[in-house]
This record gives sequence, C-alpha cells and structure tokens, in this order.
Amino acid sequence: MALTAGIVGLPNVGKSTLFNCLSSAKAQAANFPFCTIDAQLGQVSVPDERLTKLAEIVKPGRIVPAVCDIVDIAGLVKGASKGEGLGNQFLANIRECDAIIHVLRCFDDSGIVHVDGSVDPVRDKEIIDMELQLKDLETLENRAKRVEKAARVGGDKAAKIEMDVIDTYRKVLLEGKSARTVSFETEDEQAAAKSLFLLTAKPVLYVCNVDDKSASTGNEHTARVAEAIKDEEAEMLIISAQTEADIAELETYEEKQMFLEDMGLSESGCNRLIKAIYSLLTLQTFITAGEMEVKAWTFRRGWKAPQCAGVIHTDFEKGFIRAEVIKYDDYIHYGSEAAVREAGKMGVEGKEYVVQDGDIMHFLFNV
Repeated sequence: MALTAGIVGLPNVGKSTLFNCLSSAKAQAANFPFCTIDAQLGQVSVPDERLTKLAEIVKPGRIVPAVCDIVDIAGLVKGASKGEGLGNQFLANIRECDAIIHVLRCFDDSGIVHVDGSVDPVRDKEIIDMELQLKDLETLENRAKRVEKAARVGGDKAAKIEMDVIDTYRKVLLEGKSARTVSFETEDEQAAAKSLFLLTAKPVLYVCNVDDKSASTGNEHTARVAEAIKDEEAEMLIISAQTEADIAELETYEEKQMFLEDMGLSESGCNRLIKAIYSLLTLQTFITAGEMEVKAWTFRRGWKAPQCAGVIHTDFEKGFIRAEVIKYDDYIHYGSEAAVREAGKMGVEGKEYVVQDGDIMHFLFNV
C-alpha cells in the first residue's frame, strides 16, 4: 500500500539525522529491516510486538512486518512558495506525500547554526506553515478562476459546492490557519475539498527534536509548541535524534534496552515515531499466521473484509465468500488456532465485517 509520509523542516533541525536513525530501527525491534530505495525515500518496517508473540506460538519460518514509506524532503527556506531555494521541488515533494512529519528544533547547541540565528520552534513552525498556506491560496485562486463562472452564471450545482468550499478555505488561510482546521459535513463538500489537494489539509505530526536530557520529559521549547498547536488537528511527539543515533551505534538488542532504561525511556523514539506515522496515515494491520510465516498486512482503517482480502490477492476479493477471524488476545490466551476453534472463539464474518487492528484472518474465496 503506497502511502507516504514526508519529513519536513527548516535546515539543520535534525531531519536527516532522524531519517538516518530510522534506517537503524531494525536493531531496536529484531527482524524489522529498513531498506533504502534511493537517496530520499526509505521503506521502514512497523514495530509490532504481536508478531513476535505469535511467532513464539506458531514457530514460523519467518516474520514479515508491515511497512510504511518515508521521504526525507530537502530543507525549506522563506520564499519557497515563490520558488526560492529548492522551494518548487520541496512543495512538489510534499504534494506527493499523504502525511507530513514536521521536525522542529527544540534544543540549544551553539555548535549547530540555526538558519535564522536563534532557536524558536514556534517561529520555525510558522515559517513553514506560511509557505504552505501561501501555496494553497495560489491553488485556490487558480481553481476559482475555472469554477466561479459555472457556479454563479451556469447554475452548475457541483461548481457551486466547490466554490463554497474554496471560499471557506480561503477565509481560513487568510487568517493564518491551515486547511486541516476546517471540517465539512456533507459528502459532496468533502469530495470537493479532497479534490483540491491542499498542502495544509494533509495530516501532520510535529516532532520536537530535543537534547538527551529532555528526551523523556520535554523542555520549555516543547511546551511552547504544545501550546501553539492546541487548536490544530495535529499530534506532537518528543524525540532526541542524537539519543537515537547513540542507540543505533550499539551492537545488541539487550544493550539498546539497557541504554533506554538508563535514559528513563520504555521504548526508542524511532519505534514510537514509526508507530505514530503508521497511525497518522490511518493504517492498521491484520495478521496471517501459519507454519511458513507470520505476516502483518496493511489496510486502511474502516475497510471491510473483502477489501482486506484483496490486499493479499485480487482474486481473494473478487471471489470472497467469508472470513474466519480470531482476535489476537484469544489466540494468545488459548495458545493455538485449534484451541481457539474448540473454545468457539473463532468468528465467521461476511462481506460487511469491518476488520479490526490485530485481527488474525483466514479468507475463503472461489474464482
């Protein structure tokens, strides 16, 4: 499932360090590899402790985790919306992403020069917000030129709905707010909004890059960011890219866990970030478990059983008959598929079943 999260931020805030740390995530969650596709695109596996526990029961030949794609996008500068620096390429890269990971510098270090001369994550956030908002306003103006006449003169109902959506977005953006703060009630309005492909409508996760000492508690910079985004439809994660880099250099899984405990952390920042990205993309996992492999399959939240069957093979969806579903907790409790069946805990579901995260599934089909 080709959904992508783009890592953005000003120069020297820790984007590339974070991206490089993700390349070592395999060491914090054994059997979860990272594969670099090119200089900017990486495919990183999603840590999932459920796979390991199921493998202890099933003893498969291999474990196959879910994956998500991450893009390291070049640092943005003021004027990007007008093509300054790598502005055009930067904005084009964001447009191709499904979600935004916005890295903010929340640490003081005189040895690392800030592009604006001082550390102020809220100001940095506003710089990128403004550039994206300006580009969205440009998009709206261009679209309005095409639909305005049809909406007001031709009596085109769809054009009128789209024009109302454009006007709503335009008002919000001119107030310095992002498009994601707007919600529409009707399906027609939602469809019109989606068709605009606005940059600031994309879901965003703010990643506060802090020093080692603040990795578990945050600091005054992260407190200011939390206050600044409280009215946005956005989440925030605190991580120390330098700490993650130190963890990546350790040899064994046990050494890494000891290091995390010494830092007062229960889980590495990379693992938390990958899970947060997966959630931000509205992705969930169903599992197949057999002697050959225990495998996580990615699907969009809200998908029904036939759609999930199609993730494995299109024939499964075309000829879908029913799905046999075991809840993860039941599988762990009873210790085998046979025991679950015997206890009457295996569900038999039809085409309308909405698959839940962690469901262990068999699909029956006929083509």
